[in-house]
Amino acid sequence: MSEQDIRFVDRSGAGTETPELWPAIVIPKEQLEAEAERLASMPRPSNGRRQASIVHPCATEPGLGLAPGIRVTLEVLLPGEESAPIRHNSTQVNFCIRGGGTSLVQGNEIRFDRYDVWNFPSWATYLHKNPTDDLQVRLTYSNAALLEKMNVHLVEENPPAVQAVPDPDDEEREPGRPPFDTFDMNGHGAWLMPYEILINPKSVESRALHWSWTEVKGHLDKLQALGKAYKGRRVLLMYNPRTGDLNGTTPNFFATMCVRPANIVDQPHRHISAAINYYFSGRGRSTVEGRVYPWKAGDLMLSAPGWGVHNHASDDELVYELTIQDQPLNLAMESLLWQENLKKPLAVLGAEEGFGTNRSAVGSGD
Repeated sequence: MSEQDIRFVDRSGAGTETPELWPAIVIPKEQLEAEAERLASMPRPSNGRRQASIVHPCATEPGLGLAPGIRVTLEVLLPGEESAPIRHNSTQVNFCIRGGGTSLVQGNEIRFDRYDVWNFPSWATYLHKNPTDDLQVRLTYSNAALLEKMNVHLVEENPPAVQAVPDPDDEEREPGRPPFDTFDMNGHGAWLMPYEILINPKSVESRALHWSWTEVKGHLDKLQALGKAYKGRRVLLMYNPRTGDLNGTTPNFFATMCVRPANIVDQPHRHISAAINYYFSGRGRSTVEGRVYPWKAGDLMLSAPGWGVHNHASDDELVYELTIQDQPLNLAMESLLWQENLKKPLAVLGAEEGFGTNRSAVGSGD
């Protein structure tokens, strides 16, 4: 490749193009179970990781995902098996859909059961174990697909156990305020920052956290008391304080648990962030861009392609679901357009005032 290979693409006077949305898609429980059994029937891989990416028909290399930028992986461990250590600069949300076991991450042990959620920070060494008598099946959600699109997804197998040693030639960093500070250039909000702060931003500990379904369910079930008059979604975010105002489980994703009482219909809405739902109790339907998609317990669904109009409804039984969205990423990029009510204006969440519900009028749900 040389300078002669560089292209200039003339866009003078060019019109804008509306993105073509990936269609919503439902992966049935039966298909997920068949793939889990296929993985379980294989000889043990050398690294112990029996896994298959769940790829949308519209996805292209690099960065295959169930949504653009979101990879969902089905992972299996047989009783008594464990995986080899690994680390990568993608972050993960883990969700157990069968069995249980343990994850060793950052030197700590997380013991998980069915429907528990836990996260892995970037570059944290981890492995999984299955000390039970049942098959262990997990869904893993990561931003690996996005990083692969950016050509910066770094993975290290069997990383060394020792911590990196600082370069003795590095200038020792003094705690507290640096001698060279950021300053307001002109009093109108435009600031300047020196290199010394640029390469040493404030660090915030990133930890692996665990949300037990048993504990989460106790709080979630209280939201059923809100009744049919409630104009909102009965949702609790599994919040990681590391994400601050990005409202995330990781800096890339939020993971929420939702309860839908029988015969509840949400109002249509849309948002830039993509949403992937796993339904693990009940049945219902989602209407996405005018098409109706029935679903049941055990189904996985790309339920909201970015900016696609959608709403969800439960049938005549209680529904529980896990939802993964790349909302924190879009908040950080100031790209999170959100329209809670299609008859009212949208907002750039995080930069403008957001939306409210009528919860104070119908009760707290506590």
